Amino acid sequence: MTQDLIFLGIESSCDDTGAAVLRGQPGTAHVLSSVVVGQNDLHAAFGGVVPEIAARAHAEKLDTCVIEALAQAGLTLAQVDAIAVTAGPGLIGGVLSGVMCAKGLAVATGKPLIGVNHLAGHALTPRLTDGIAFPYLMLLVSGGHCQFLMVRGPQDFTRLGGTIDDAPGEAFDKTARLLALPQPGGPSVEAEALKGDPKRFPFPRPLLDREGCDMSFSGLKTALLRTRDSVMDGDALRIGDRADLCAGFQAAVVDVLREKTRRALALYLAESPAQPTLAVAGGVAANTAIRTALMDLCAETGTTFTAPPLALCTDNAAMIAYAGIERFALGEVDDMTLMARPRWPLDTASPSMLGSGKKGAKA
Repeated sequence: MTQDLIFLGIESSCDDTGAAVLRGQPGTAHVLSSVVVGQNDLHAAFGGVVPEIAARAHAEKLDTCVIEALAQAGLTLAQVDAIAVTAGPGLIGGVLSGVMCAKGLAVATGKPLIGVNHLAGHALTPRLTDGIAFPYLMLLVSGGHCQFLMVRGPQDFTRLGGTIDDAPGEAFDKTARLLALPQPGGPSVEAEALKGDPKRFPFPRPLLDREGCDMSFSGLKTALLRTRDSVMDGDALRIGDRADLCAGFQAAVVDVLREKTRRALALYLAESPAQPTLAVAGGVAANTAIRTALMDLCAETGTTFTAPPLALCTDNAAMIAYAGIERFALGEVDDMTLMARPRWPLDTASPSMLGSGKKGAKA
């Protein structure tokens, strides 16, 4: 492919409504516009995402997001070559809203329609931001998903391991709620951890005593709950105790991710890639302690570390448009039978991961 493509992307898998316009081709695309409308205020009173509220908000905002993305790109819908949309996995009401919007636009304009796996969007983002070559190792670490993926091609993913219950981002959010910290939990816990002693409370490091790259964070959250209850003064939690709890919890997460990443890297490097690269994406990749630990690990193993900008780590439509370009370059398009899917594993040869995160079913 030599001619640049212009793609409209649509994302609505959880609580962020997104639309974006990209120009380019596989490995050399750039973002013309990216619009994301969050729903934090709508869900704040419930302590988490309410699927029905999210779905209605997507239905209300999708068209305006598309209009704004096109306006920011200085283009009309007629100038777009194709439309890419998240078709799963995720909260089914939100995914369905996006798919129906994309279908309507495709029918009205006659443009090709490409359904995209939300996780593939994350996994291919380093190709958009850094143009890295296949194969690379991807750690997708977010609110609803945590997987190690060997990425050999646009649709060639091998899962080396993942979380069997809560994803790290979900564990951070639940920890914040347990400690009466504001949402989103990740930044709140990280800020509080800077003031605490990570060695005061001996939190467990789940599954480090087992081989492989699978992870578990639900038991760590339970350990924090019990420790919190043991140090509370009546119904109150002292500020110093809260900081130490956050520091200890974060240190445990860092230790687990560092060791499991070490194991995943060993499997990846055994294939002797020409340009060894660890890519990290997802909102939790913004955590400084986690990022530093992974960068140090890469330095030890002679592996390049890369992480997209935070705006492209969290849910967005630019990554969906780019994944659509990769699929389209392979000659793949969808028709009006495209379905919204709550579950959609990238690696269909491996057993499904257990559990369900706040952003939908594990895949």
